[in-house]
Amino acid sequence: MTTRRRLLVGLPGLLALGSGCTGILDDAKSWEAKPAKTDAASSAGYQLEGVEDLTVEREFAGQTVTVVNKVATYEKALSIPLLGEARLGVFATISTPAIEIANQTFNPVGDYDNDRLVGMLQSNYEGISDVREVSSQTVTVLGSDTEVTKYAGKAAFSGQQLDVNIHVGKVRHEADFVVCFGVYPTQLNEENNVLSMMAAAVHPA
Repeated sequence: MTTRRRLLVGLPGLLALGSGCTGILDDAKSWEAKPAKTDAASSAGYQLEGVEDLTVEREFAGQTVTVVNKVATYEKALSIPLLGEARLGVFATISTPAIEIANQTFNPVGDYDNDRLVGMLQSNYEGISDVREVSSQTVTVLGSDTEVTKYAGKAAFSGQQLDVNIHVGKVRHEADFVVCFGVYPTQLNEENNVLSMMAAAVHPA
């Protein structure tokens, strides 16, 4: 299900070095995140589709700075009327380096709340629309109490408009920020599976 995977992996290209780094770069001009996965995929019926490196390069003060993000994508075949069975359930863990220089953190995702993160998701995938917050709860992710927000929206798939739920949560763990996303059709009860996968996140994996 390539279109749905692009929904998630299109995001990390924006998680790059902030402009405030100009002029204070030291010898470190490259940062690479450690991958994050989940230990609950199998029990939730999801299959790992792969772990990808998403590399971002930026020029600062005549120097090339490289940031390597890691994305693990999971998919689940679900069946709904009109579409039949398709890979409609998607879960992803995105790790991106915090980028610390002179005791300051420069990755802008560190300041993003869940509304900003789901907005980036929406702007990077034209098939997502009408996103609105439904609820919020605390989930323990990588040992930290993490706010996970549930959104409702619409997504285009095979010429059909589907009502979907989107779950988003972010946590700082060691030298990286880890963002978790879950997307699935609203009419299917996947919320507990998505939350269990977030709670079972492993980093580094």
